[in-house]
Amino acid sequence: MKKIFTKATLLSLFLVGSVCFAFAQERTTISGKVTDAGSGEPLAGVNIVVKGKVIGTITNGAGAYNLTVNSAPPLTLVFSFIGFESQEIVVSEATASIDVSMKEASLLGQEVVISASRVEESILESPVSIEKMDVLAVQNTASDNYYKGIANLKGVDVTSSSINFQIINARGFNSTGNTRFVQLTDGMDTQAPALNFPIGNLNGPSELDVESVEFIPGAASALYGPNAFNGILLVNSKSPFDYQGLSVMGKVSVNHLGDSDLNSEGAGEIGPGSAQPMYEGSIRYAKAFNNKFAFKVNFSYSQAEDWYGTNMSDAAINRKPSNFSFNPGSDQVHAFGDEVANNIALVGLSSNFQASMNELGLGAYLGDIPNQVVTRTPYEERHLVDYGAENMKINTGLHYRVTDRMELLYNFNYGYGTSVYTGAQRYSLANFSIAQHKLELKGDNFFIRGYTTRENSGDSYIADLTGVLINDAWKPNGPYVDANGDQQPGWYAEYTGAYLGYLAANGIAPGAATDAQKQAAHMAARSAADQGRYLPGTQAFEDAKKTATGKVIPSGSKFDDATNLYHAEAQYDFKNQVDFMGIQVGASYRLYDLESNGTIFADSSGNDITIQEVGAFVQLSKKLLNDKLKLTGSARYDKNENFDAQINPRISGVFTVADNNNIRVSYQTGFRNPTTQGQHIDLNVISARLIGGLPQYAEAYNIYENAYTGRSVEDFVAAVAADPSGALALGNPANLDLLVPATEFAPVKPEEVRSIEIGYKSLLGQRLLLDVAYYHNTYNDFIAQVRLRKAAGFIDLDATTITEQNIRNAQTLLTPITTPGQENTFQTYTNVSETVTAQGVAFGAEYSLGRGYKVGGNYNWNKLNDELSDGFLSEFNTPEHKFNLSFSNRKVTDQLGFNITYRWQDEFLWESSFARGIVPSIGTVDLQVSYKLPNLNSIVKVGGSNITNERYVLNYGGPTLGAIYYVSITFDQLMN
Repeated sequence: MKKIFTKATLLSLFLVGSVCFAFAQERTTISGKVTDAGSGEPLAGVNIVVKGKVIGTITNGAGAYNLTVNSAPPLTLVFSFIGFESQEIVVSEATASIDVSMKEASLLGQEVVISASRVEESILESPVSIEKMDVLAVQNTASDNYYKGIANLKGVDVTSSSINFQIINARGFNSTGNTRFVQLTDGMDTQAPALNFPIGNLNGPSELDVESVEFIPGAASALYGPNAFNGILLVNSKSPFDYQGLSVMGKVSVNHLGDSDLNSEGAGEIGPGSAQPMYEGSIRYAKAFNNKFAFKVNFSYSQAEDWYGTNMSDAAINRKPSNFSFNPGSDQVHAFGDEVANNIALVGLSSNFQASMNELGLGAYLGDIPNQVVTRTPYEERHLVDYGAENMKINTGLHYRVTDRMELLYNFNYGYGTSVYTGAQRYSLANFSIAQHKLELKGDNFFIRGYTTRENSGDSYIADLTGVLINDAWKPNGPYVDANGDQQPGWYAEYTGAYLGYLAANGIAPGAATDAQKQAAHMAARSAADQGRYLPGTQAFEDAKKTATGKVIPSGSKFDDATNLYHAEAQYDFKNQVDFMGIQVGASYRLYDLESNGTIFADSSGNDITIQEVGAFVQLSKKLLNDKLKLTGSARYDKNENFDAQINPRISGVFTVADNNNIRVSYQTGFRNPTTQGQHIDLNVISARLIGGLPQYAEAYNIYENAYTGRSVEDFVAAVAADPSGALALGNPANLDLLVPATEFAPVKPEEVRSIEIGYKSLLGQRLLLDVAYYHNTYNDFIAQVRLRKAAGFIDLDATTITEQNIRNAQTLLTPITTPGQENTFQTYTNVSETVTAQGVAFGAEYSLGRGYKVGGNYNWNKLNDELSDGFLSEFNTPEHKFNLSFSNRKVTDQLGFNITYRWQDEFLWESSFARGIVPSIGTVDLQVSYKLPNLNSIVKVGGSNITNERYVLNYGGPTLGAIYYVSITFDQLMN
């Protein structure tokens, strides 16, 4: 045994020594210096990598570099630096000294993109439309931050819910909670797990850490899976190996200039009344050790007075009597509490109310109760929403090069703050947070990654519901028992009684009131019913607001959500094994773990709800005709546990008609799954119970028994209110004929799109870059919501006479009942059977004038060809015409640069469940001037977004935006 052990030990030492000797023999060491060909000055921060590996380094402050590679020559070094032409140099000796002189880039269209085909390729040869902002474009954007600057890319639609919450979209069907669009930050989906829409840049990298932004408009599900329906945005942060050192940015801005004017309704100021300061600060530090380990740390914080919701337009103007100067049943867009509406003619059907009017000697006036919908008096949004916008972000990365071909990395992205979100209602996102953790192993031809997104709603609440609850805390709508134990009639009975009392007090004979007298009676009725109402600024109001926002739904308006998302995926490129064609494969797994504690989903009392999704894709590509034609085909399989499997193909071809002139044609498909809410919501929102579109929810509430469509119930209630027969109107066969039984809607399923795109991209004369594309989309199975109301029992719609049974059961249709266990009003998800088509054109051009001057512009045309049938909103929400223009030079001199952009869009119709109306056309100018301080390694920028201070909105129901003027200074340790 001793001899065997000795021999094994000697053999092991021999093998280890042989391996070490082999590695020692295979090492290549390269050093040198990189300079600017124009000035001869050293270039710091130049990225140097070994082609086909992950190993590399950067130049130091003196432009020097040193790199050791565990491979024998020959090998190829790639020298790249933003704003300079990349160079590839073959190293043929084991020890080499290589100095490189780099020229400033002068050609357009030389960007390399990854997102279009999930492999590196020239942007000129992309098989689909794609736009890119590199690190210079990010640094030199004219907007007050780079994320808003994305709006200048061709084909982009941007809308805004808040000063720090922008939403990106493409090719129609825009929304403030855009579940048709996917945004990835370093490969991580940025959607809020409970709501499924991207959260903008609320937890993404700061301007100091963004390396590039890639944008693909149109369907991309064949490569990226569910919800890559209208497009995809990839934000890539800087590697700590490639971008080292300390960077610091400080920015001081001002907004709300000139906000003291009253809005069109004269209901309040459109802002805080004076200019407000804004602050933003960011710091980044990255360091690499021996080209093996690197880390980075980012911190940023911003604070501002948010844009105000100022739209006091009446969304229920159809309720206004023709000769009235105001609407007793108004529903103002940015005022909350008036969502509660009731036809006061229904109050007159109550026997208790009739008895009380007779006791007051007003019985003769009961016939004067008008057929009029009246809403509760609302509170303006500015009294209910937290406009103190802030955003704190922490982004970290740990990178370790396991070998020259593999890198292991960990990323952490965290965002915390306060914002405002516009969805089906206005939401005050107070002290919310989103955290993401990612672990990834990657190489030159593969990656394996897993990440989780963890959501915490903090103190977020529904603004609309808060207004309703404050009103209700002061005085309920219907009969109630007060603190002294006395029975009270409620707000609507008081309003109706005061209306009749005004007619009697002014000597108006029953049935003889004129329109002017009726209008005065409504004014007097509201004044009387609102006596003692909690007013903004009073302690009673603040206490009621605190109570409402401090209790979770449905007792209050607060969310209690901590939903998590878990995702794992892998991709492999066979480029090192197969050279006659391109082959890529990939697979993914996703899990949603819903944790709303009963405030959004039916997940209270230990009822765990999860959703699982799996997917896989394969892509093949081949160059033909002497590499002039590249054909690519891909197919992806996806399966959500609640729906049938989806197979999405994409076929594309790129034909090079001449050098730097390419024609592309593609056919691709996409789909989006119903959101987690579309599948599982189970929420009482006072006016209805919202339930998911999966069949178990319809079955649990038995929603189709004795149920009628929401619109037919509205018609029935209006007819009953106008019927002079009083309570007998509930059984009047003529009124019952208006009711339409709710047929059983099919359970919700994924929405689908088929897209055809034809494009041409060229570089003419090395100075003019052109790109034009036409698309045609066909949509099927639109996801929509339907509302219905249940009667307490069977209603005989064929009855020819008035019956007690019909009266009794029809009575339960008059108002929504959402008492748990007694609900009669439901809103659920289903699909629209109609097919809808849309088409559009995007054209872009950029011209180099020489000496660094560039002009550019793009034009976009989007058209919805078909509208959905009556009762459903199409929600295309996109201007038909829009364009952008830009003029820039980042180096007018060695220190001075500028960028100016003009953006215009046509007026268009905005439709959503929150608000519907025309968004006016708007043209805005953004401008920045930069000045470099080379001795301080710093750049000072002065500029503004919307420098003419135009007042505009980007979505109907969104905030009113104005100018932002800013001054910033950025220090970069490796700035050249």
